[in-house]
Amino acid sequence: MTAAESDTVLPVAPEDIAAAAARLEGHAHRTPVMSSRMVDARTGAKVFFKCENFQRMGAFKFRGAFNALAQLTPEHKRTGVLTYSSGNHAQAVALAGSLLGVRTVIVMPQDAPQVKLEATRGYGAEVITYDPKTAKREALAAQIARERGMTVIPPYNHAQVVAGQGTAAKELIEDTGALDYLLVPCGGGGLLSGCAVAASAWSPGCKVIGVEPEAGDDATRSFRSRTLQTCDNPDTIADGARTPSLGTITFPLVLHYVQDMLTVSDAELLRSLFWIWERMKIVIEPTGALAAAALLEGKLAGRHDIAGKRIGIVISGGNADIKALCKLI
Repeated sequence: MTAAESDTVLPVAPEDIAAAAARLEGHAHRTPVMSSRMVDARTGAKVFFKCENFQRMGAFKFRGAFNALAQLTPEHKRTGVLTYSSGNHAQAVALAGSLLGVRTVIVMPQDAPQVKLEATRGYGAEVITYDPKTAKREALAAQIARERGMTVIPPYNHAQVVAGQGTAAKELIEDTGALDYLLVPCGGGGLLSGCAVAASAWSPGCKVIGVEPEAGDDATRSFRSRTLQTCDNPDTIADGARTPSLGTITFPLVLHYVQDMLTVSDAELLRSLFWIWERMKIVIEPTGALAAAALLEGKLAGRHDIAGKRIGIVISGGNADIKALCKLI
């Protein structure tokens, strides 16, 4: 961390995550923590999986969406909210809006997994699709929001969203005790930065490591260069990590709190995904397996001494497009 970075006032603090946890009480599931003797034997570590695939709507995204929508003013609740997402944040905002009585409009790519498109509509949202090859979702969402007078709740670059996502790590550490490492999937950095802030408070000394697909390695390049890098429409099976870059809120948090970044190829990701399906008997989506893949494929052990260490793995979601994935088996 540079001197300038240490002087930066960060947008999310541990007390924001504690407040989000109180706000989510009774609304979000306290998801289970699973372990596997096979994984422990394979890695030489004690591993704990935080299973956000069992969260409401099937992913951690519900935490941030509900935390953000719950804090809207009465006027903003009346006019409704709009977001853009390939799927999980879309479903999360749609469900949170349904629970809180807030109208929701979601901008989604035409090639989003069908299961996520259908689920988003099923939660009562209006879905507007676009061609990601010809349109930028942020610009399209901003235009529609202006025309309709709606509030934009972005998928990761939003302090209240980040605080909500951080409650996943807070719960994990409360349930397992202190960790030596915490591996977290990374797209736009909302989950990673929130979990890193939480770990700094509830497990001091824990090394937080983000994991993203090789084809969309903008966050890894940004972390190592300490300048914001981009990646346009990365071609990866991890659809939840097809983000163009970290955000103005998540990037400084990642620089301040995260210790390392790793990447995995789609082939490595799929091997770990199917191994978890077969051996741990839980259905997760490709993006949800990013952190697990870094561990199971030896990426973490290649850069860190993990023998005998306590390692947390965030499984971020379970909204798998089964038909599409079965074609890859």
